[in-house]
Amino acid sequence: MKASKASVGRSVDQPNPAIRFYLFHGQDESQSRGLAARLLEALGATKFAITAGSVKSDPASLADEAGAISMFGDKRLIWIEPASKDIEDGVAALFEAPAIESPVVAIAGSLTKTSALLKMAEASPHALAFQAFAPEGQDAERMVMDLGRRFGLKVSPPVAQRLADGCSNDQAIVAQELQKLALYIGASPQAPKELEHAAIDCVGADSSEGDFLRLADLAMSGDVDELSEELARLPAGGSEAIPVVRSLQRRLLMLAPARARVDRGERVDAVMTSLGRAVFWKDKTKVQRMLQRWNSENLATIAQRAGELERSLMFTAAPEREALGEELLAIARKARSL
Repeated sequence: MKASKASVGRSVDQPNPAIRFYLFHGQDESQSRGLAARLLEALGATKFAITAGSVKSDPASLADEAGAISMFGDKRLIWIEPASKDIEDGVAALFEAPAIESPVVAIAGSLTKTSALLKMAEASPHALAFQAFAPEGQDAERMVMDLGRRFGLKVSPPVAQRLADGCSNDQAIVAQELQKLALYIGASPQAPKELEHAAIDCVGADSSEGDFLRLADLAMSGDVDELSEELARLPAGGSEAIPVVRSLQRRLLMLAPARARVDRGERVDAVMTSLGRAVFWKDKTKVQRMLQRWNSENLATIAQRAGELERSLMFTAAPEREALGEELLAIARKARSL
């Protein structure tokens, strides 16, 4: 069946046991990924990733995995990303199975109206399909306010608009920033707090980051010598460390879904064209080179390490410039080897 914008939130927060297959598609892949994450949380399940290629080579494997009983009795959500027409036969077998233990979620990116996968999902009572469009205006504000409630944040429209603008309406980046802000002001779903502009002034997404993003880009581009010179100019106290790490994370959040599209077979130049204004025109050449250089596995590794570094820096009384430098130089050296 086809979900509407008004109903999809309830569908993932209160999953229907009859639904075996969730198909999230559309241009806003960060929103699709966010909905899948909410479903994972609502189910109290663990993520079990499989590839579209493995389903293509053995269509029956998808129904087999969905029907398998976990050895330890824990719940699973079978996760396919990126999904494509390669999984069509597997999804058909999933619908024909007498029963399942674990639902399947597929993040498919943009699909045409003639897509057999989309038609199957919209026609089946065992499936739910939703097309995610990039939010704008009041929709973007509502997106921020809805996400804020999940972290115990009461977000007013002006604050929501500021965050949406600072994150370019990207739901993944908004969620990341809200989580940090909730930690900063001590908010939680059990103890909600009002999010004020003052908190964003301290740690928010719209802080000036031109120089910080330059450091991140030098690392991702493999410019070891220039990066070393720039790092030497940072204040000794390390106060710039966290903003630099966040700039790196924002670049990764842009690169990861774009690279996933390349992995699905799209041309790099076509993906770059579709990014449009999301990439500053002066940055397009270097971003395209990063997209060609870094594969999805390496991007995921950097994202994990960046998150660990940020948490370490946040709980250090005086963030260390050395820790930041070591991590960025390691990324730059890896980039040169690719």
